[in-house]
Amino acid sequence: MHFISDLISHLFEWIQSLGYFGIMIGLMIEVIPSEIVLAYGGYLVSQGDINFFGAILFGTVGGVIAQIFVYWIGRYGGRPVLEKYGKYIFIKKKHIDHSEEWFKKYGTGVIFTARFIPVVRHAISVPAGISRMPLGKFTLLTTLAVLPWSTLFVYLGYTLGDKWETIDEVAAKYTHELILAAIAIIVVYFLFKWYKSKKKGSAV
Repeated sequence: MHFISDLISHLFEWIQSLGYFGIMIGLMIEVIPSEIVLAYGGYLVSQGDINFFGAILFGTVGGVIAQIFVYWIGRYGGRPVLEKYGKYIFIKKKHIDHSEEWFKKYGTGVIFTARFIPVVRHAISVPAGISRMPLGKFTLLTTLAVLPWSTLFVYLGYTLGDKWETIDEVAAKYTHELILAAIAIIVVYFLFKWYKSKKKGSAV
C-alpha cells in the first residue's frame, strides 16, 4: 500500500509539472480515476498554476481521446480482446455486459447519457466500436458528455483548494443529480423512439 501511495504521489507531481498536458495525459491513460485527475486540475487552478478554462479544455480532450481508444479496441479487437485486456484500463466483463445491454436497448443516443451512469459509463464505448458506430457521431456525443463532467470536477477541485482530496464526499450529491438527469433523458429518448416506431408502423 505504501508503494501505491508513493506511486500516486509521484503521478500527481508529474501531472503538476506538465500542467495542462499532465491533465490530458492523465485522463488518456486513466491510471487514476478521471474525477481525481480533474479535481487535482481544479486544485492547480486554485494555486494559480494553470487557467480554469484551459484545465477544462485539456481535461475534455484527454477524456474524449481515452474513449476513442476504447472505441477502436472494440471496433478492431472486438469483445474477446476487451475481456482479456480490459482490466488494464479498468473495464471488467460485467461492465461490458451492462453496456452492451444498454446499447442494444437505447441505441447510439446512449453514448451521451451513459457517461453519467456508474458501471456502464467506462465501457459504453465498447459496443459503439463493435457495432461500427460512425466515429464522428461517437466523438460528438462523447465530447458533449465529457465536457460537463470535466467542468464539474475542475470547478469542485478549484473551490475545495487544499481539500481537493475530499472530492468523493463533496461530489456525491452532484453526481447523484447527474445520474437522475441522465436516466430521465434516457426514458424520454426511449419513449420518443417507441412513439416514432409505433407511428411508422400504423402508417404502413
